Amino acid sequence: MLIAISITLFFIILRFTVTLFNFISNPKLTRVSRHYTDKVSILIPARNEAGNILALLQSIQKQDYENYEVIVYDDNSTDNTYKICAKFAGAHPNFSVIKGDELPGDWLGKNYACHQLAIKARGKYLLFLDADTTVHNHLVNSAVHRMYIGRLGLLSLFPNQDMQTTGEKVTVPLLNFLLLNLSPLRLVLLTKWPSAAVACGQFMLFDAPNYHENKWHQQAKDKVVEDAEIMRLVKVAGCNGEVLLANNMINCRMYKSYNEAINGFSKNALAAFNYSILGMLIYILAIIGGPMIVLMTLNFNLIFFMAGLIILPRIMISLASGQNVVYNIILHPIQMVNLAIIAFLSIQKYLTRTNEWKGRKI
Repeated sequence: MLIAISITLFFIILRFTVTLFNFISNPKLTRVSRHYTDKVSILIPARNEAGNILALLQSIQKQDYENYEVIVYDDNSTDNTYKICAKFAGAHPNFSVIKGDELPGDWLGKNYACHQLAIKARGKYLLFLDADTTVHNHLVNSAVHRMYIGRLGLLSLFPNQDMQTTGEKVTVPLLNFLLLNLSPLRLVLLTKWPSAAVACGQFMLFDAPNYHENKWHQQAKDKVVEDAEIMRLVKVAGCNGEVLLANNMINCRMYKSYNEAINGFSKNALAAFNYSILGMLIYILAIIGGPMIVLMTLNFNLIFFMAGLIILPRIMISLASGQNVVYNIILHPIQMVNLAIIAFLSIQKYLTRTNEWKGRKI
């Protein structure tokens, strides 16, 4: 029992330290007033995104960057995605949409779509956006500025997450919780370690010459968590990569219901552990089982100490992520249960080879 408690407290203190580092270092994209004129290709892979894509296109059209092109890749959608994009592009000359090719057997869908989009792009920078995002003023200028001052090959942003239903509020905050609780974001740029590689596919901005030389999506063509893999490849190649929080300059509503969120997260949760079932189980045991062991001691001082090291990070992470602090504290136990459910489903899908997303097997 003493060994289990000691391991639990060590793990909690370690996570608290990482969270504190992230909170103090404030890894957010800084707004800049300087206006850049480099051509930016905004590239959007879209599959069955009829409910999201128009809001994104309208937000791009209204934002304050002037020299850009937008290309949407309709990845064999079975809804009205192509029709919506074609109608919008017809009224806005710097927008276009292309029909996707048949997916090659050795590629995953999004990776192939991004690769094809890059071939069509003409910009100095390639900005890949997910179709469920919306952008705001200062985003592109501030991101291009960051590319210049950091001499970056890749800048990735974690958008602010929009959550409307209770099902979203008990699942989606897990993304930022795990990110800021485990990954010191500033170290992605400050170190050359490939292991310090994290990224978010919702916003990936590449230096175009560097991208075309390395064909990053082609190198990661069969990776489920392609964003982190590409960041790792960028670092292995000796290029600079950086990951920041979007600072309210881009928003995303990842999922619109509890079931959608559980399915979405479980499709790639195990991939984040490099498909190590043991590694995932140890992590779940440490993050959920460990605190339960401490509670069983009925030692008030120990429980109070542990609770403080859990609640304080939730406060810091919520503030850094632009999320509701009170909700995340109250819903923390439910979110942890959902984390265990996501882990179980991810392992089950992997073992039974039934992992699917948007009608395709992964």
